[in-house]
Amino acid sequence: MSRESDIRALERRAFRAWPALETDTTAGWVRRFSGGYTKRANSINALEADIEFNQSLRIALESPYRARGLQPIWRLTPLAPPEVDAALADAGYRRIDESLVQRSALEGRFVQDPEVRIDPTPSAAWLAGFAELSPVAPAHRETMERMLRSIKAPVGFARVEDDGEPVAFALGVVDGGHVGLFDVLVAPRARRRGLARRLTESVCAWGQAHGARFAYLQVVATNRAALPLYAALGFETVYSYGYRVP
Repeated sequence: MSRESDIRALERRAFRAWPALETDTTAGWVRRFSGGYTKRANSINALEADIEFNQSLRIALESPYRARGLQPIWRLTPLAPPEVDAALADAGYRRIDESLVQRSALEGRFVQDPEVRIDPTPSAAWLAGFAELSPVAPAHRETMERMLRSIKAPVGFARVEDDGEPVAFALGVVDGGHVGLFDVLVAPRARRRGLARRLTESVCAWGQAHGARFAYLQVVATNRAALPLYAALGFETVYSYGYRVP
């Protein structure tokens, strides 16, 4: 598989794993709409080969966002034509949140921690704790729940409890021989106990039990706490992306 095809396959898996409420494709660009909840789910993305970009197309792609009162967000991966980033910069768009897509072969290296519980549906306590730590604004919590409940199985909602109260969370989604790891969150009072590592290893083990051979994740490039952990677990960067916003 070529690098471009590999990136495209990972992008499609990630879109399915974090599904927008609405999606359409125009001239090879994928537009995702979710009422403003998360940049990923409300962004313009290059996906198809040999797509074009020009000023009139930019305006047309942005128009539905502006009509909904949303800021147009361009998520730029290596699949985007190289001139897009410079054109948006010239138009005054800021580049933010540089992120890495990383992957690791599972190879039976991970074992699920007995204290990490992984369920096929999110409980009310999982949703509340996840929303608090993300954090998710009250106006977006209904959208968050709709998106999470729309993820197609196999999906695992992982958590660790302390005295019966969830204090750490993660999400795993299996698709096409890969398990995607999303949103590893640990409450401040439960940090420095290795919970992020235990959640990551457990979701990887769960994914392998559901047929995955690889794990992938998306991490902000400046996340100094997460990057050494993922490197120690064998994750390597496949590609990077950033956002352009007005």
